[in-house]
Amino acid sequence: MESNSGDHAENGRHDDGPSLKKPKPSLLPITAAEIRSEFAHHDPAVARINNGSFGCCPSSVFAAQYQWQLLFIRQPDHFYINLLQPSILRSRLLVKDLINADDVDEVSLVDNATTAAAIVLQQISWAFFQGSFSKGDAVVMLHYAYGSVKKSIHAYVSRAGGHVIEVPLPFPVSSDDEIIDEFRKALAFGKSNGRRVRLAVIDHITSMPSVVIPVKELTRICREEGVDQVFIDAAHAIGNVEIDVKDIGADFYTSNLHKWFFCPPAVAFLYSRKCTASADLHHPVVSDRYGRGLPLESGWIGTRDYSAQLVVSSAVEFVNRFEGGIDGIRKSNHEKVVEMGNMLAEAWGTYTGSPPEMCCSMIMVGMPGCLGVASSDDALKLRTHLRDNFQVEVPIYYNPPKAFEEQANDSVSLVTGFARISHQVYNTVEDYYRFRDAINKLVHDGFTCRMLSS
Repeated sequence: MESNSGDHAENGRHDDGPSLKKPKPSLLPITAAEIRSEFAHHDPAVARINNGSFGCCPSSVFAAQYQWQLLFIRQPDHFYINLLQPSILRSRLLVKDLINADDVDEVSLVDNATTAAAIVLQQISWAFFQGSFSKGDAVVMLHYAYGSVKKSIHAYVSRAGGHVIEVPLPFPVSSDDEIIDEFRKALAFGKSNGRRVRLAVIDHITSMPSVVIPVKELTRICREEGVDQVFIDAAHAIGNVEIDVKDIGADFYTSNLHKWFFCPPAVAFLYSRKCTASADLHHPVVSDRYGRGLPLESGWIGTRDYSAQLVVSSAVEFVNRFEGGIDGIRKSNHEKVVEMGNMLAEAWGTYTGSPPEMCCSMIMVGMPGCLGVASSDDALKLRTHLRDNFQVEVPIYYNPPKAFEEQANDSVSLVTGFARISHQVYNTVEDYYRFRDAINKLVHDGFTCRMLSS
């Protein structure tokens, strides 16, 4: 996008922003050198195999964002009055097509998936306070729901008189059936004693440990069991797995565009299927757009930097430079992260946390038991140690041993620490070799987490 700033003074007109034409695929696929150039702002000293936490943004998209910021700074009145809403609409139209929604009015742009969760849960809270839901009615969520979303559920639902039920998912996991069985048990418990299950919050991809959840099947079960509303927290999904919101069939679906779709922080979408509940959704920040529908409410929450929401078209242009577009990127990332996960597991004599079909562009890899990861605090300290001493950035997950595992294994061989590795287009095999070699050195040196200071 170009600002054409030199034309303004001569012609006495305002820049109307970028063209609203849909981005077209590039004729020439992006080269390895061009990928390196797009991510040259990454610290070259760090093996960054943690795209899942914060995502990444290529230079070309950052440049487009900067141009939007300049348009605002140059003439804010014109920007807000004439450019902002049509440009947000353009982004919403692109998201609508990406997720196969029926109508652009089903798509709102928000800061992140946590904001989307607050919007949905606020509506649930009101239903309890207003008496539409009975005290003690249940909300079901996965045990591995994202931390802030779990706290939001308790903050909005428990305080309003709702009963929160966590689905205890197994890990490591070997099949969708294990997840489905536990989910059915939770719904049955939620419906006991005459209660109703008013909302099911289901992750499409759990964050830690990372597992792809069979959301279509769980949504279908919710419909069969009379669950009022289904909310899919898919923070990691867009750009990572295929999304078809009509096929999934949930009432609400959210995903961050800054994690796996190359947008800068912070932008996400909230899909709300046209239904009675959607009419009651409101943005927590109330503006003069209140009551005009969530998409318009979300498109104006006061003076702020909206530029991240305006570069979706630039992100689409970037992914279209790759063979197969975003589908090709997803397929390649999945294949490579599985390959690297298997390489690490073989090097360490461990295993991955789930089969390939239950992984996306992230995979969990067991770490040698002799490292002595005995708590979540140990996992965090080991992650810091890897960053500070080996320049490897990777999340570590503590998986408590089951009673039978403790009896059947000694502490040296028992796998309690899992690394969540990501693969994105900027990663190279050397990133994973550095991680492999760092762990091998720690094992060789007799390192344990007990050696790390608190």
